[in-house]
Amino acid sequence: MKALIFATILSVAILVPPAIAQERETDALAHWTRVLRVFVNNQGEVDFRGLAKDPADLKAFVDFIAKVSPESNPALFPTMESRLAYHINAYNALAMYNVIDSGMPTSLSGLRKVGFFVFKQFSIGGRTMSLYAYENEVIRPLGDERVHFALNCMAVGCPRLPKTPFTASELDDQLDREARRFFAEPRNLQRVPETKTVRLSEILKFYREDFLRRSPNLIAYVIQYAREKIPEDYAVEFIGYDWTINDQNRTER
Repeated sequence: MKALIFATILSVAILVPPAIAQERETDALAHWTRVLRVFVNNQGEVDFRGLAKDPADLKAFVDFIAKVSPESNPALFPTMESRLAYHINAYNALAMYNVIDSGMPTSLSGLRKVGFFVFKQFSIGGRTMSLYAYENEVIRPLGDERVHFALNCMAVGCPRLPKTPFTASELDDQLDREARRFFAEPRNLQRVPETKTVRLSEILKFYREDFLRRSPNLIAYVIQYAREKIPEDYAVEFIGYDWTINDQNRTER
């Protein structure tokens, strides 16, 4: 019986009348905007303590995500940009909520990573799935590898979390901006001329196949966005990923 109930939840989308959904989308994005403005600093760090004390806006946005998505209300998301912007904002908000709901761990390393990304389930437009499934079964198949500079699991190794939401009208510029900012940070790109090596964030290793869909190799891809010149004959090494939670207060612990 439990298996039947779970299968039913997975297969049924909650349809919301378009007029109501449109109103909710506008209100929901306003909630998410406030969360980013109030609880995220210019370094992309989150004030999880403050957010845990005042979670109303985040919860309101998560409630919206549970009911409305491009799959449950496709008329609200007529373009690829509108769908992708929704999914990036939703993923980031659910990851942020997951940190609080998981008791605000200091790190996602080890077995905690499996619980955070695989075991924990969320409702997205009436469909129940994990963050892992959401990224790999819904977001990555949309085919824009730049999402990896925008999706944020709230770990220190993630791209910097912007203080404003992603929007359909500005998405292309926003993703290019985040790609350039990502490779401008030494934690994600280190050129080592002495050994003819370039060290890259492990994100480029995790999702190598996505980046190689548009470029013959990783260095050729990075050159599109990096400020400094990188010879294509350099060897590639990867910078170990930091799974520490990106909390503004982590240095106080």
